Formats: sequence, C-alpha cells, structure tokens
Amino acid sequence: MIHVIRDGAAVMAVAVTLAAAAATPVVHADNDYNTLVPNNKRFNDSVVGNVYTIQHQAGCTNDVRINPQLQLAAQWHADDVLNNRDLDGGVGTDGSNPQDRANAAGFRGAVTETVAINPALAISGIELMNQWYYNPAYFAIMSDCTNTLMGVWSVNSIDRTVVVAVYGQPADESQVGLSATDPNPDYDASDELEFGNSWLPWILRGVFPPPAYPPR
Repeated sequence: MIHVIRDGAAVMAVAVTLAAAAATPVVHADNDYNTLVPNNKRFNDSVVGNVYTIQHQAGCTNDVRINPQLQLAAQWHADDVLNNRDLDGGVGTDGSNPQDRANAAGFRGAVTETVAINPALAISGIELMNQWYYNPAYFAIMSDCTNTLMGVWSVNSIDRTVVVAVYGQPADESQVGLSATDPNPDYDASDELEFGNSWLPWILRGVFPPPAYPPR
C-alpha cells in the first residue's frame, strides 16, 4: 500500500514535515549532552518533535511526551539490532516483540514501534523521516493520536546506524511522560542552540504549545 498525497494541503504538510526533519541533528556518537556537536540525545529529542508535528497535522490535540520506560525498551532493541546484523525489524534475538520489551521495562499499556537501519556511520533527520513518513504502516503509527508517549534511542557503529522509536498508549495516568526539551543543569549558550533547533518545527508551523508544555 502506498501513501498517496491527494491535495495541495497534504503537499504543504509533507513539505513542512520534511523541512522540520531537515533541521534536526544527525545521529552522532557523542554522549556529551552539552556540546556544540549534535549528539544522540538531541537527535532522539528531535524525533519526538517531528512526531508531534505529524500528529498535529493529523488533527491530534495532545502533546506527545517522552516516557523513560519506553525509552529503555527502545534502547534494548536498538542495541540488539546494532550488534546483530540479521535483525531488521521488531523481533529481537530473544524472540521478543515491542510489547514484550515495553512490559519488561515496566510500561503498562499497548505499544507499537518504528525501526530505522542505515548502513552508514550516521543518519540525518530528513533520511529518517523519508524512511518512516512514506512507510504506510509507520506513518499510521506516528499519526495515531492515541500514542501519547514515546521513547526513542539511536546507536551507531562505523557502518551501521539504528534508530528505534517505541510509542505507547498508557493504561493509566501513572505512566508519567517527561519533557523533550528540559534544560540541562549546566545551561549555557550551547543549550540555546539546542532548543532553537528543537523548536524549529513549531516555529515553522506556528503551533503552540510545543511538546510537554500544557496549554495556557
């Protein structure tokens, strides 16, 4: 099944989404969260930002948030896929599926997952969105308004980059989400660059509030 763009509004939505993706960092093997070089945390947060944009283009009114249990489930599978070249989807080397891993991480609720594998040291936001936006099954997951929580993890080696996003529908309110753009304790000018980049999708679209911020 191919996702067909049917009208001018859809063309604009796609263009804005891909423009936002183009502004996101590249996955970079640098775990220093406070550097001018884009790192994996910033990339992971930007994926949440782009899913927020896609959901609001689909008419959602919720603000998708980061959930630590889903992030842990995404990390487990990203590491597994990176280190086991036979894996190319949602099933792990132990036979687990996304729901199994989310349950093991302590999440209560239904989950789905999107996975990207790039045979290179890095992947950009535009490459990631090209893989996911035009995959009908993945687009349906990203634009589903009931997926109110997310966990994203990305890892890379010299010739392989893996990005896993796990989307959750919490069974109760105890599954607390976290802000995608919380400042670091050692806030400085590099964080200004980080937040300016992360907020670009909403600046371009003129949407308020951004993710994790309640309406006023």
